[in-house]
Amino acid sequence: MNSSQIPHFDYIFTGTGLASLMTVYKMILSGKFTDKSILLLDQDVKKTNDRTWCFWEKEENVWNPVISKKWDLAFFANEDFRRDLDLKPYSYNKINGLDFYNFVFGATSKHPNITFLNEKVTDINELETHVFVGTEQNRYTCQYLFNSIYTKAFAEGQNKYPVLQQHFVGWFVKTEEEVFNPEEVTFMDFSVEQKGNTRFMYVLPISKIEALVEYTLFSEKLLSKEEYENEIQIYLKKLGASQYQILEKEEGSIPMTCYPFWERNTKRVLNIGTAGGWTKASTGYTFKSSDKKSSALVEFIQQKDFQMKDFHKKSKFWFYDLLLLDILYRKNELGSSIFSSLFKKGNPELIFKFLDEETTFSEDVKVILKCPKIPFIKALFRVIFLSNKSN
Repeated sequence: MNSSQIPHFDYIFTGTGLASLMTVYKMILSGKFTDKSILLLDQDVKKTNDRTWCFWEKEENVWNPVISKKWDLAFFANEDFRRDLDLKPYSYNKINGLDFYNFVFGATSKHPNITFLNEKVTDINELETHVFVGTEQNRYTCQYLFNSIYTKAFAEGQNKYPVLQQHFVGWFVKTEEEVFNPEEVTFMDFSVEQKGNTRFMYVLPISKIEALVEYTLFSEKLLSKEEYENEIQIYLKKLGASQYQILEKEEGSIPMTCYPFWERNTKRVLNIGTAGGWTKASTGYTFKSSDKKSSALVEFIQQKDFQMKDFHKKSKFWFYDLLLLDILYRKNELGSSIFSSLFKKGNPELIFKFLDEETTFSEDVKVILKCPKIPFIKALFRVIFLSNKSN
């Protein structure tokens, strides 16, 4: 195939995860890209319910049609205290992966300028006038490329920025006994044995007898699958569930790092999603961050003579996340005390606003001062020293 025969597109998305599909959907909503050809490439056909996304929100947004459950109350606990949190004016929202995929692909199918191909990307090569993309089956070119294929070695192959994982195994269970409160999500339950790590249970109750129960860690090393599942069994027994069916299982590992993925962005190639540092580094939450960044991105690419490398802007919250990750990387057992200090007496609305990166500096101070002082002061000096050393 010579170059004149290679299919050319205005935009290509390599990988069709959350960030890519959000961006494409917002391109459709904008009405500004009907004359642009768009290609989506992914080795996965997106036909399974492979994950669950949650986020907190004050108002309805474009994803409201696929929200399967909302909660106005949340539960937080450690070994010493329990607290029920009134989330208002926020609600905590759940979206099933398959519902999201079907929703977005349903929209793209109505637009002949958007093509999805089930192909594995093998090569990306940026040239002066275009980007070349190779798959196992074909070759393509485009004006601009959005890449969401995460390259593990970029973050884990360096030692300047700590890298943890938000890793978990979840069971969607149906119990014989009524053990769940369908009106209240268990946001973090640190009452489980910590074993030198940051470990908690996370429960999304659908009814009194149905819930997604996840055993989650913020730590560097993954566990054997048996260890996650043993802890889920112990927790279900503790809740009073002696008999239950496992309807579905899910597992994941999300990188938590302040590594500057955006430094790999170029004139024509933009890394998005986890591959672009869109995941909230201190919590592993991805949905809300990707929602905001995808909206900003669609506005950005409508500008004249834009260059992909100019999209990212680093904020004060990147620095806050870096401090927390520095602490958890060195003393992973401190996670429970840090999060507990926030939620024991803190205002839930202010905490969620802070985690959404929408607080003023004075509000930041109110949140940060609730955290244990000495670990953060030490982390601050380490980060400042590291910054001066690199300069």
